Amino acid sequence: MRGLVRFWWGSLALMAFVALVLLASAGVTAASAHAPAPAEPQVLRLATGGVGGTYHPIGALIADALTVLGGSAPGGGGGASRIRTSDLLIVSQTSNGSVANVEAMQRGQVEMALAQSNIAEWAYRGTGRFQGAAPAASLRAVATLYRESLHLVARPAAGIRSVADLGGQRVSLDEPGSGTLGDVRELLTAYGLSERDFKPEFVKPDFALARMRDGMLDAFFIVAGAPMAILQEAGQDIDQKGGPKAGRQPIALVPIDGPEVDGLLGRLPFYSRMVIPAGTYPGVPDTPTIAVGAQLLVRADLDDALVYRLTRALWSDRTLGILAKGHPKGAQIRPERALDGISIPLHPGAERFYREQGLIR
Repeated sequence: MRGLVRFWWGSLALMAFVALVLLASAGVTAASAHAPAPAEPQVLRLATGGVGGTYHPIGALIADALTVLGGSAPGGGGGASRIRTSDLLIVSQTSNGSVANVEAMQRGQVEMALAQSNIAEWAYRGTGRFQGAAPAASLRAVATLYRESLHLVARPAAGIRSVADLGGQRVSLDEPGSGTLGDVRELLTAYGLSERDFKPEFVKPDFALARMRDGMLDAFFIVAGAPMAILQEAGQDIDQKGGPKAGRQPIALVPIDGPEVDGLLGRLPFYSRMVIPAGTYPGVPDTPTIAVGAQLLVRADLDDALVYRLTRALWSDRTLGILAKGHPKGAQIRPERALDGISIPLHPGAERFYREQGLIR
């Protein structure tokens, strides 16, 4: 009899336990049914440049560093603090360069972009390369990242020793939509040249280098932060005796200097002199040239708090470390130079950050 009682009580206990489990499961299911679905991350598109230049790798590093998945983002200062924020996915995109980037921003196709300081100013004011176009009122600056150099890369056998020697040569000026093309046209004007004086082509530097190696091109221009990986690799095609390896063509950098440059800098002060140091590219000596600032831009209609968080995260120790390790030019991206050459309005979110840091009074 006692065994029957124990069995009866045990059965009741088991039935009660199963009922509790079922009730709990039903509650969880009901709660799940009414719980809001996880929010999709906010996506920002960052226009960079061609694969052979510097904008592309630098932009990819910035996009990765500023992407926030998990509800917090790096803080400023020592990089240890973190800022609560919604999920954010920044996608870097290749492009034809600065001109194409600011035009894409105006059309609302991207929210962020890298661009040369002169291109940003011309677009914002409707002058220079954008003469006659409506001013790009949607552009706002976040930071100047680094200075980038105008490279005139030549086939040594072509005998090009200066810009004045380009007459009759086959020369690539980079693609339409690139900042390089606008810079080269300004340079040619300073030297009293035009595209009618040589045989122009319009291709990106990686294709231009391949054409030069095949003997189909004599020189090409590109504005980019030195060192450029494709030129370093090309320069390494030199054997230990200093001659070209079989089937490979070493490069020469042509100096951009003289009174013509003096006149250019006097007319367009956003350009400056710069020397690409010896050893930047194997076998290439110190080479004087001109430089222009590379800037990070955003659309004016981005939320102030969002741009503040992006600016703060950009200058965190974590992001600076990623940039320094990820690309040789990344080590030159420093907060003390963030406002150099800014000639269009800062986004209010970025301005708030710089005021807090004492960089704007």
